Amino acid sequence: MDLNGFFWTVAVVFAVGLIFVLTYDRWQQHTAQEEAAAVSSSEAAVQKEKQAFIGRVAPEAVQLQSSTHVLPSVTIAQAILESNWGKSSLSQKYNNLFGVKGSDPNNTQELTTQEYVNGKWQTITARFRVYQSYAESIQDHAQLFTRGTTWNPQQYQHFLAAKDYREAAKALETDGYATDPDYASKIIELVETYQLTKYDQ
Repeated sequence: MDLNGFFWTVAVVFAVGLIFVLTYDRWQQHTAQEEAAAVSSSEAAVQKEKQAFIGRVAPEAVQLQSSTHVLPSVTIAQAILESNWGKSSLSQKYNNLFGVKGSDPNNTQELTTQEYVNGKWQTITARFRVYQSYAESIQDHAQLFTRGTTWNPQQYQHFLAAKDYREAAKALETDGYATDPDYASKIIELVETYQLTKYDQ
């Protein structure tokens, strides 16, 4: 091969290599843009589902506030937390948003659940209420606070007297509603993240 032929060969190889590099770089950029768009679309869909769930729970929670003095923001946050945005089997199959238990076989279903007992999470079996709708579940949940328990009708007096969602969330622990030691902080975070105070009158 003469010198000119050698340089032409080198030039062609270089040009082909450069085209490959530029094409690969554009392909990578395009792929990254597609992935980012897919993630963005997925996140948007998730947020839409969450807002739809809030929209289903909020009206009944707001309507009950005047008669029960239970803050809608806290009710909605509890529904989110305890039903995993309506995705738990208990809420999907039986409209039980709050893990309310019962003893009557005619309106309950036996299921397993996780509870925080003696400093650790344990799996237990219990009977849970079955409801015809979310609204019925929310009503029963509110009545639990107003009527208290069979052994202490005034059990939730601090919760009902709370002036804002922070006081109410902490009172849920004080009044013995939840076994989860982080329950109050989770409720507060949900209220603030999704601006649920706009539903409080």
